[in-house]
Amino acid sequence: MSSTGIIFNIQRFSVHDGPGIRTTVFFKGCYLGCRWCHNPESRSFEIEEFNGKSLGEKYTIDELFAEIEKDRVFYDESKGGVTFSGGEPFAQSDFLQEIITKCKANEIRTVIDTSGYVDKNILKEFIEITDLFLYDIKLIDPVLHLKYTDISNAEILSNLDYLMSQNANVIIRIPLIPGITATAENMKQIRDYLLKYENKTEINLLPFHKIAESKYKKYGIKYQLDKTTELKNDQINKPQDIFKDSGFVVKLGG
Repeated sequence: MSSTGIIFNIQRFSVHDGPGIRTTVFFKGCYLGCRWCHNPESRSFEIEEFNGKSLGEKYTIDELFAEIEKDRVFYDESKGGVTFSGGEPFAQSDFLQEIITKCKANEIRTVIDTSGYVDKNILKEFIEITDLFLYDIKLIDPVLHLKYTDISNAEILSNLDYLMSQNANVIIRIPLIPGITATAENMKQIRDYLLKYENKTEINLLPFHKIAESKYKKYGIKYQLDKTTELKNDQINKPQDIFKDSGFVVKLGG
């Protein structure tokens, strides 16, 4: 009997979560407490009830695969596939491994969108079955990372080193949060960290927006960035230039 996982959203026709047209499956549960989180409803590992509505639903492997396979024609035409996001998909690693294995057996391309906060022994099991890792790097400074995400970045950076040493297909995603991550110092620190790898990874810069603020109000969660304003074009161009000048391919969004 296959295991079950808790999913809080299945988004079809996604074009920002990897190549081509994709179905993005959002896993419940995350270990980080990023102040800018766009999916605050994903943090809890349990199904929650809010105003008579369930946040999260249990799926078996077969049930979830049936949902993924509905869009196979779009994957085939666009070289897309399925992206597992969250929350943190590795937080339900057994379920994640089963569904990715089933997708691979059925020739559906897979992407994991991850914070990188996962035991390395678990991560090792996914290299051969995952086509692409969308890997978040938020802050290099360990003190600031702990302050703004509630966890250390030591394991995250170590896991990135491991993926790169194994020649895994990785795209780095950097959220541009005004006054926190989107500083020249942090951008240069990330650039310098990535320059040590033999192959230059693609960089996706994700500008801060306030779309999620309504979710915080809806679910009664304090929104700590309510006074933060969205970046202007020149504030976005500077981080792009820092990476482009060092030979990285840089894209806005995914």
